[in-house]
Amino acid sequence: MTFTAKNHASAAPAAGPATTEPARLPSSSPEGHPAGPCDAAGHAADHSSSPALSPGTPADELLAALGTTLSPEILVQALTHRSFSHEHPGALNYERLEFLGDAVLELIATETLYRLHPDMNEGQLAKMRAKAVSEEALSQIAREKLHVGPYILLGHGETEGGGSSKSSILCDIVESLIGATFVEHGIEGARPVVHRLIDDTLEEVSHEGPALDWKTSLTVKAHDMGLEDPRYRMAVDGPEYAQTFTARAVLPSSDEVLGTGSGTSKRKAQLAAAQEAWETLDARDSDKHGRHGGHHRDGSAG
Repeated sequence: MTFTAKNHASAAPAAGPATTEPARLPSSSPEGHPAGPCDAAGHAADHSSSPALSPGTPADELLAALGTTLSPEILVQALTHRSFSHEHPGALNYERLEFLGDAVLELIATETLYRLHPDMNEGQLAKMRAKAVSEEALSQIAREKLHVGPYILLGHGETEGGGSSKSSILCDIVESLIGATFVEHGIEGARPVVHRLIDDTLEEVSHEGPALDWKTSLTVKAHDMGLEDPRYRMAVDGPEYAQTFTARAVLPSSDEVLGTGSGTSKRKAQLAAAQEAWETLDARDSDKHGRHGGHHRDGSAG
């Protein structure tokens, strides 16, 4: 089973020399797995004598980036979106592997944070873990470390809709590949793969502190001050390939703008707005306590 660097959308084997059209999957094997992507000539590759993909194939780049070996059958399953299996009955999709990989990823991320940060409490560790295994973080890993988009098997509609670049699908694929690694190599084999993928992210979030979740911090601050939940109003500018998002954090009843932020995604813009809004409320809260006899923020006398 060799992969070409194109998305696959049909179960019919291609004939003749390779073209710029997407490579195609042969019909399903008797076991219900796709027989695998074709080689450069469009013929089904034979890997019956090899536990992993043949040396020199494009899929080797993916496995090298992942830092492990996988059998052809489970690798294909880990890359198969349900839209493809819906169009090709018998082709297994990645959802069970994703389910497993999610748990493996969370376990390894948790034990790593627990070991590295003995002075942090549960809430702090949970926020760091949530950021490290978020859709944003994992989709970035899929794009920048694994470059996995061209390998994903999608149905026609999902392919036309740009499914190989969707963050939700890329996140799922990372988890399914971790799940596949666990199935074939166990937890000890999965650990180095997970560390290879997320250690950089874990290091980054370790230094972000309160910025891990400005939106939650803002909501808590508003509640502490007897205010309603802030809401976010969005605007977007620029061409589709280079959009800039602007968010305003407002108090709905008064329409007061507490903070404004911008970024390359809706989430980044909202986090920036939430940070500014939190600082606005925090300064207001400090001034209020300063005028009432120097009380601390918890209400105790200073």
